[in-house]
Amino acid sequence: MPLEDVTVPRTGESISEGTLNRWLKPDGAYVRVDEPLFELGTDKATQEVVAPVAGVLRVLVPEGRTVEVGTVVARIDTDATAPDTAPRPPAPEPKTTAPIPPRAEQPRTGLSPAAARVLAEAGLSPAAVTGTGPGGLVTKTDALTAAAALKLAAAPPAAATENGQTAPRLAASAPPVPPVASASAPAVSASATGAAPARLSTREPMSHVRRRIAARLLESQNTTATLTTFNEADMTAVQDLRARYNDRFEKKHGVRLGFMSVFVKAAVEALKAFPLLNARIDGTDIVHQHFYDIGVAVSTDKGLMVPVVRDADRLGFADIEKKIAELAQKARDGRITVGDLEGGTFTITNGGIFGSMMSTPILNPPQVGILGMHSIIRRPVVVNDQVVIRPMMYLALSYDHRLIDGREAVQFLVRIKECVEDPERMLLDV
Repeated sequence: MPLEDVTVPRTGESISEGTLNRWLKPDGAYVRVDEPLFELGTDKATQEVVAPVAGVLRVLVPEGRTVEVGTVVARIDTDATAPDTAPRPPAPEPKTTAPIPPRAEQPRTGLSPAAARVLAEAGLSPAAVTGTGPGGLVTKTDALTAAAALKLAAAPPAAATENGQTAPRLAASAPPVPPVASASAPAVSASATGAAPARLSTREPMSHVRRRIAARLLESQNTTATLTTFNEADMTAVQDLRARYNDRFEKKHGVRLGFMSVFVKAAVEALKAFPLLNARIDGTDIVHQHFYDIGVAVSTDKGLMVPVVRDADRLGFADIEKKIAELAQKARDGRITVGDLEGGTFTITNGGIFGSMMSTPILNPPQVGILGMHSIIRRPVVVNDQVVIRPMMYLALSYDHRLIDGREAVQFLVRIKECVEDPERMLLDV
């Protein structure tokens, strides 16, 4: 029978291997052309690999294995015919007086895909786990901790013998396993067993994405001369602009007017005024980049990713908001591609969405500048010799001192401040 090989594709010039995270189709399933087969994680992104032909899938490599580019991970029997998908009449429901058990609870919105798989394998309800991620998101670590707690609760307690030694109690005499209330609550009371409280720990390998993030951060710290300068911006004008036009903006463009598009446009204006912040170092050369590809940091369950908004100087506010929303959703859904992440001449990160008041962003080499946004806090400031309450945001610019001097860095951040505090000047180019 003709068999078609399914191999690990090359997803980028510098990528030679990846992790087969999970099969999207089980062994023996009939697959159609371009139907997603498995999820491949690399050091830059996670993507789905599709079927090159139609037929019955024969899985050769299990989930979790590290595979090199070109490795045959499955074969497809192209002689197999598609199963009959014609609708069949529903079978009559059996008569019974017993109440119909409720369906298993569906995973709630605040649940990552990886955590959902772990909870499903452990037979745990998502509602029984307390999330520690942003907005109460249940992460994979939360799920692993809850699963480990359940295993500890299921283990038979020790019974004392006549000589004071302990022996495992028979399974038949073990008490019923209590339900797990949360990932942080102990499954077995220390006072009930007389034993010391359990000290749980779990181990899992770093994903390719997490390993790549770690390597990049270490590279940034070791290969750049990073300094950070700070300023603050009065967000009154931007908030008033949104209050006046947001409804009409959303009705016309189908997307809300956010803060990020304002900062992207402000960054472009500042980069035009101070082009060295848009350059990069290559050996002993300075590479001047006459285009503006702005990276926007996005937090995902797999780690921080920085998709790039290409040619931001040619986009309006609505186009920038749409592009950021599209890239952020692709990153969180695991559909981001290497092409979405490569390049970038300058980066913006917004720690304010998590409540950060101030931070020092780390450079994303070979870029020489990164802008950090933070929480908007209403506090007293002096305006025209009067103390007034204004919505203020601290701004941070980290820069590579090998190329950028303090004067340019400070003036660059002042230019950002001016554009944000008076957004009309960006429309008038003044």
